Formats: sequence, C-alpha cells, structure tokens
Amino acid sequence: MYLSHFGLHSAPFSLTPNTALFHALPTHITAIDTLLAGLAMGDGIMQLSGEVGTGKTLICRMLINRLPPQYDLVYLPTPAQCGITLQVALAYELGIQIAVDRYRLTVDIHDQLLQRKANGRAVVVVIDEAQALADDALEMIRLLGNLETESEKLLHIVLIGQPELDQRLAHYQLRQLQQRITLRAILLPLTEAEAVAYIEHRMLLAGSCSALFSIAQARAIWFASGGIPRLINQLAHKALLVACSQQRDCIYQQDINIAIADTVAARQPSWLWWRWLGWRYL
Repeated sequence: MYLSHFGLHSAPFSLTPNTALFHALPTHITAIDTLLAGLAMGDGIMQLSGEVGTGKTLICRMLINRLPPQYDLVYLPTPAQCGITLQVALAYELGIQIAVDRYRLTVDIHDQLLQRKANGRAVVVVIDEAQALADDALEMIRLLGNLETESEKLLHIVLIGQPELDQRLAHYQLRQLQQRITLRAILLPLTEAEAVAYIEHRMLLAGSCSALFSIAQARAIWFASGGIPRLINQLAHKALLVACSQQRDCIYQQDINIAIADTVAARQPSWLWWRWLGWRYL
C-alpha cells in the first residue's frame, strides 16, 4: 500500500463513502440543503437523482447526519421487490408488530405515525437505489405518502436513485407518484475547478504535506473521469499505486496515463486531448 510511502495516514480515494472526507462542493451542498428545506416545509415525497458514481450514497449519509433531532429515521438501502415487502420493512423499522392482514398493517402504521406526531416526532424514510424498486413498491410509496392529518404529512419520503428512476416515473401507470414528488435535487458531475479542489482536499485530509498531483494532472483526471467522483477516486488511487511501485516521491505524467488506460470506464486519451492539456502522451 502507498500510505506509508507518501506519508499518508488514511486512504484518500477509497471507494467506500466516507463522510470524514466530504468536500463541500456546490452541487453536493445544494442537494443536501434542498432536501433539508423540503423536510422543513413538510414535503411528503422528495427525490435525489444522479448518475452512477456521482456521490448519492455519500450525500445520503450527510443528509442523515444533518437531520434535525425531531426526526426519526428509517433507512431502507435494499430495493423492495414488492409493495408488501416495503410496507413490512417500514413497519419493522417503526417497531410495529407485523400483522398478517395488510389493511391492519396499514392502520397500525398510521396509528404509530400519529402517536409520534403527537409526541413532536416526525418520520423520514430514506430509500436508496429507488430505480430498482418494483412497480407495486413504487405504488406503495404513493399510498404511504397519502398518510396525513388535515394539516400536514405524517411521513416524509426521500427517494434516491439513478436517472432511470425518472424514466420509470414517466410511465403512465406511475404518473400519480410522479405528480406527488414535490421536490427534486440532482447531483451533477464536477466541473474542472471542482475536481481539482476535490483531489487537493482529499489528499490534504489524508495527511499529504505536499502537492503530489499537479494542477495539470488533476485536470487530466477530471477530463478522463467526466467529472464523476467515483472515477476520479479510481484514477487517482491507481496513479498513486503506480508511482509507489516505481518508488517515486510524486506523481509523474506516465502514472496518470497508465491509470487511465487501466480504467475501462475512463475517457481514453487522444493526441488532441494531450495537446489541450499541454502534455506528451508517454
């Protein structure tokens, strides 16, 4: 491992979402603030969408960490394969004894939410990988979103998923759910400046005392990754591995080249690209 070689105390580009390495980039802060504002306004169903690797899980964890104390969290990371499975999972997380009768279960959930509301509590359900939910599970979300008093929603639901979720919600049979989503936040790929700052921030938090990646190298990683944080992490991690294997004290141009060539999802270089960056491709 390259940690000791470069004097780092932690892995700067781990693929595991780590809130300790969170960098307050505009697209991420906007998404978190948008969802928190929706909760504060009492919105029923909200949505966070983004391409694969844009940081949805990390933003989800940051959202959870920033929930005001009056909210009780139900986090469902695994997509439900049917509506009743989703309903049972919610009931279990709320501490409700599972009833055999589906109507009885709905009544029990409603009563539990009313009781919590009377005690000054609100329930937030965060559903990850929502694009993989079955159609009847999405319909169950609509029905759960209908639980309310005369003045406010009893359940606040945050759907987190890839753009395929929007494609599914556009289908005629799911139009009612689509209309009930009152707020949407979108994670965009990082800009060049954001990617450079992202790499510098992660290296600094990992204990780097020097700029191992030059600005030009960070730009190359951004270009090859398309601004997708997961790909940025992969490319930077591989470049560090290559440099360490060659016993170098900093990253060389060819280390970046090798990392890009070894990453299938990365945008592969052309001579025009390297000319734009002011590099030779070795």
